[in-house]
Amino acid sequence: MGLHLKEGADDELSENHEINVTPFIDVMLVLLIIFMVAAPLATVDIKVDLPASTAKPSPRPEKPVFLSVKADQKLFLGEEEVKAESLGQALDAKTHGKKDTTIFFQADKGVDYGDLMHVMDALRAAGYLKVGLVGLETAAKK
Repeated sequence: MGLHLKEGADDELSENHEINVTPFIDVMLVLLIIFMVAAPLATVDIKVDLPASTAKPSPRPEKPVFLSVKADQKLFLGEEEVKAESLGQALDAKTHGKKDTTIFFQADKGVDYGDLMHVMDALRAAGYLKVGLVGLETAAKK
């Protein structure tokens, strides 16, 4: 409760009915700082062996565009073999230049993770940001 001093002959103090929000703001700023410090600590980098997905597959488009990487590192766009250097041009020809087309990306189990990332970078560099990863469907565990 605040008091307001009135100039005058009255010695009686009247009450001020305004809310003092300064303590509330102080508490909110302290909480903000605590969460800013604690949020990066909440992320954990632990190597785990991820299980197979049991997610239901999404519906297939009319004419899907499949990009495949075989175990011998060869790239295939649909049924045709393409070179990594000309991947962007081959995708533009296949999708008629529509960059918002979803590219379904599948790779052999034996393909190195670094090679997969190289192909993903080539897709991003070509402007194709919608990439769907294709995997085998497994039965759900109960």
